[in-house]
Amino acid sequence: MRATHVVPTGVERTFGEDEIIVTKTDTKGVLTYANKVFLRLSALTEAEAIGRPHSLIRHPEMPRSVFKLLWDSLKDRQELFAYVVNLASDGAHYWVLAHVTPSFDERGQVVGYHSSRRKPDRAAVAAAQELYGRLRAEERRYDNPRAALDAGWEMLQSTLSGRGQTYDQFVWELTNAGAS
Repeated sequence: MRATHVVPTGVERTFGEDEIIVTKTDTKGVLTYANKVFLRLSALTEAEAIGRPHSLIRHPEMPRSVFKLLWDSLKDRQELFAYVVNLASDGAHYWVLAHVTPSFDERGQVVGYHSSRRKPDRAAVAAAQELYGRLRAEERRYDNPRAALDAGWEMLQSTLSGRGQTYDQFVWELTNAGAS
């Protein structure tokens, strides 16, 4: 198993427009499935990925407040689309437009989560980076992790409110601008 502390190298990895990254996790976020595109981009073998927390690819530049939004949405049994930067095990990073959904059993109980990721438009990434940079700066003002998360969350909500948007509307505005 590789070391858990990976230092970002600043090298960006990309993938094809026709490729989709797919992972599945249990309800605690532990990987139960990863396709070949995920393994290639994350520089992991299947043995290194399966059974590990999906957070093993969490990039330190991703605001905690966006992950709070993700987990809150999933807890409410809702899907979420989000722009995310991930960290590969070799320190490279890659941006994705993620679609994360709860998976249900035949009784309607959540049994895990399914995520499909596509290659994002570069202009959308730039806009997400701008917002995420401000959120990270706010979160880093606090030594206490809970206070940092709360401050980032408040800034995210305030920013979206000032735009007259939800996060979903923000993501779709960026996505549709790239499609034009």
